[in-house]
Amino acid sequence: MQISDINCFPCWGGHRNYMFVVIDTDAGIEGIGEAGLTGMELAVQGAIAHWRELLIGQDPMRTEHIWQTLSRGAFFPHGRVLGSALAAIDMALWDIKAKALGVPLYQLFGGRSRDAVACYCHLAAGHEPGTERLLRSAEEHIDAGWRYLRWGLPSEGALLEPTRAVQQAVEQFAALRRNFGDEIELCFDVHTRLSPTDAATLCNAVEAYRPYFIEDPLRSESPQAYHALRQRTRVPLAAGEQFASKWEFRELIDHDLIDYARIDLCIAGGFTEGLKIAGWAEAHYIDVVVHNPLGPVAATACLHFNMAIPNFGVQEQPQPTATMLTDVVQNQPVWVDGAMVPNDLPGLGLVFDREAALQHPFSMTALPRLHRADGTFTNW
Repeated sequence: MQISDINCFPCWGGHRNYMFVVIDTDAGIEGIGEAGLTGMELAVQGAIAHWRELLIGQDPMRTEHIWQTLSRGAFFPHGRVLGSALAAIDMALWDIKAKALGVPLYQLFGGRSRDAVACYCHLAAGHEPGTERLLRSAEEHIDAGWRYLRWGLPSEGALLEPTRAVQQAVEQFAALRRNFGDEIELCFDVHTRLSPTDAATLCNAVEAYRPYFIEDPLRSESPQAYHALRQRTRVPLAAGEQFASKWEFRELIDHDLIDYARIDLCIAGGFTEGLKIAGWAEAHYIDVVVHNPLGPVAATACLHFNMAIPNFGVQEQPQPTATMLTDVVQNQPVWVDGAMVPNDLPGLGLVFDREAALQHPFSMTALPRLHRADGTFTNW
């Protein structure tokens, strides 16, 4: 069996784009992948175009060899653009491999470690200040079966003032615990918006409300900064969604600076690299909480990954399965009370409709941008 073609399908999903990649083989088996790096989908498509001729004619079963060739073959180590392109290709190759063997993909990762994968939602309030909309969205999600709730550090439109944002976040934590008790898990995303000092202030102020984790409290460019933060707080910390490889996780894992590894399978090189990071994290008693704000292929890939790894925490899942691009990606996993269950068809178990994908053409969009009161740019 040989790779015969590779095609990208950037699709507009109604509020954002999704980059799907389909690999064909001369045996008639196709594999499906999805790339990350929201807002830079065309850059990822360009990277895949560079690799197309190299990949055609390769044996798709040689996932490790192909991964190493693409990751290291340009001399410069892969970063986020190439890591996202590599992730989609790797995902599609594993899909082909499992289909060729006639088994669900998670069987190739060691089989089921669990019967279902618990997920956390995105509350409608997102990063808004105040509590009214947050509480209303939380109640709706709890009534629908979710037990893990996620929201983020507030900003006032495009304005973010750290001191005020921290105060607003503490009020939101208190309101959620007061209204919904201790049975619900609270996942809070700082989104890399705070300095180490402000992050420590926030973590210590919300410790009494028992967060499941505080996510990305610091910018990711310097993992060494987590040493100081870890010494100043006892709340669980989660980080890693912006990392493109195991090498970037090294500081956080080797020094036990995080409690949850936020592996993004669609940026950090797909299954081949993700499994290595998860195994490394297991040796440090670090659980995995995959970063998954993406589309139905990514969600299904995360499901198969999480079905197999022993050190699973919870899966990010902004909304239930079979609620987005159902005409493009068919046979999406089953959704039961805030958890995902695979359909147990071979591979990822998905069917990709290329004609339907073309009916959702790419739309150029930009991510939000935040600033401080004095006009200084700050992380979104």
